[in-house]
Amino acid sequence: MTQGKVSGVVANLVTVEVDGPVAQNEICYIDVGGVSLMAEVIRILGSSAHVQVFESTRGLKVGSSVEFSGHMLEIDLGPGILSRKYDGLQNDLEKMSGIFLARGTRVDALDADRPFDFRPLVKSGDEVQAGDWLGEVKENWIDHKIMVPFALEGSWAVSEIRSGSLCVDEPVATLRNARGESRPVTMRQKWPIKKAIQAFTERPRPYRLLETGIRVIDTLNPLVEGGTGFIPGPFGCGKTVLQHAMSKNAHADLIIITACGERANEVVEIFKEFPHLDDPRTGRKLMERTTIICNTSNMPVAAREASVYTGMTIAEYYRAMGLRVLLLADSTSRWAQALREMSNRLEELPGPDAFPMDLSAIISNFYSRAGYVRLRNGQTGSVTFVGTVSPAGGNLKEPVTESTRKAARAFYALSQGRADARRYPAIDPLDSYSKYLEYPEFVEYMGQELRPDWTAMVTEARDILRQGQDAYAQINILGDDSVPLEYHEVYWKGEMIDFVILQQDAFDAVDASTPLSRQKFMLELLLAITRLRFSWSGFEAIGNYYKKLINILKQMNYAVTDSPEFATYLDRLRQMLREESGQDLAADWPGANV
Repeated sequence: MTQGKVSGVVANLVTVEVDGPVAQNEICYIDVGGVSLMAEVIRILGSSAHVQVFESTRGLKVGSSVEFSGHMLEIDLGPGILSRKYDGLQNDLEKMSGIFLARGTRVDALDADRPFDFRPLVKSGDEVQAGDWLGEVKENWIDHKIMVPFALEGSWAVSEIRSGSLCVDEPVATLRNARGESRPVTMRQKWPIKKAIQAFTERPRPYRLLETGIRVIDTLNPLVEGGTGFIPGPFGCGKTVLQHAMSKNAHADLIIITACGERANEVVEIFKEFPHLDDPRTGRKLMERTTIICNTSNMPVAAREASVYTGMTIAEYYRAMGLRVLLLADSTSRWAQALREMSNRLEELPGPDAFPMDLSAIISNFYSRAGYVRLRNGQTGSVTFVGTVSPAGGNLKEPVTESTRKAARAFYALSQGRADARRYPAIDPLDSYSKYLEYPEFVEYMGQELRPDWTAMVTEARDILRQGQDAYAQINILGDDSVPLEYHEVYWKGEMIDFVILQQDAFDAVDASTPLSRQKFMLELLLAITRLRFSWSGFEAIGNYYKKLINILKQMNYAVTDSPEFATYLDRLRQMLREESGQDLAADWPGANV
């Protein structure tokens, strides 16, 4: 192995003089008083290698010895990852002691002594390739597939396959290739985190809606399985709470949460809350299908970068099992800050706001690892990635937000004004968008699942919101009695959609998550109301009437669908509409007979 000596130290950027070949992103270990510090090569200049150290460099001196490992930063993949709490280097935090993590500590990411009941899915003589399923074990309630190692190339024949109670490091199968080479396979395999797992045959454009139960997302700005989205917004607008709501209610098989440079109190909150949350989909604990990877803001900046790549690699691993994975990262801004800090220490040419010149390419490359894939056996899997961005001062024109906007297909802009007005979730319906609404595949899918003109209905609702905002601006400038009554009516139609569709109570058992069928019902109802014609005596009458409508509709949001309470509110609503407009909803509203 290549050896080296430390020749310079700038915080966690260390320069090493090497005596042999080294590779970009290769891992090395620096000896500091008998403690080995893990580091990664980030630049090579002749016989000098610049490495970023993943731990504190206190006490590191020029002349310290360095040993290179010959491989990139890798993590362990195998059964036992679910329900774990890892740091960015995949150390199991439950196995570590002390208030602060001791330098040079390495713990096994998996339980080497824990037996799993292995059930084979292939037989001797079968031809397999990298990523094919050899068998399965139960991991909590998930069928965890044991796969041919992703690093193997070409076709291999199964020469031996075992079954029964086995540990992760015991061979479960033996493979042989055409050259006669034999390879034992265990349940554990390693994979470099900065290299995407390509264990699939096709990567079609994603089109299936990922239901989150959050109306402003599912109805107006949908996210798809295998899609990408990001949530920018000022501090205190509810980015973290929104992600937690998505993790609890989204129709995904697995949840991976990456706390990248978050404040320690927010990470502790995740650790304390998630083990006690009930999974509304299975009735079991949400933590049983969740993995948490955390790096707080007081950890070295290099560890922040490792955490997001570790989370993505674990997500790709479970995607290769045909599962739907939701990966949430909070906050990618701090990852970008880590990139900026290392770029500055390397004295690279700075880009806007001193971020690296290739920031946009780095973010785009990472987001591209999400996706919807078709496996060799015909099954499908997906990684859906949603990251948060914390722009300084809420400036959505800063480099991280702009670079992420180019990569992500769904944009959920949090508004300080909506947060101050307690209109949660504080997603601005007009600044936000989803480009998936433009995909013909998605339009066709929603047409089959809901109704053929569903996307046209969504566009109509967005138009009403936009017209209502414009009318509100005119009313504010000219005064209530100086604008036509139509302005007030348009404004209150927008307010009705805002209060009933956009706003949602995360602490109510019914309103916290809305099924797609109910979202369809309510949107049809609201659009049918907006199409009715009324005769008004003045702008006060318009406001008072719509406030009463909104109150009934809000109560419907808190009532269980098809319950007597829900039916009572619906009857009251229809009676109010008949009395004021002289019309019924039957002609325009498909749900009129409910």
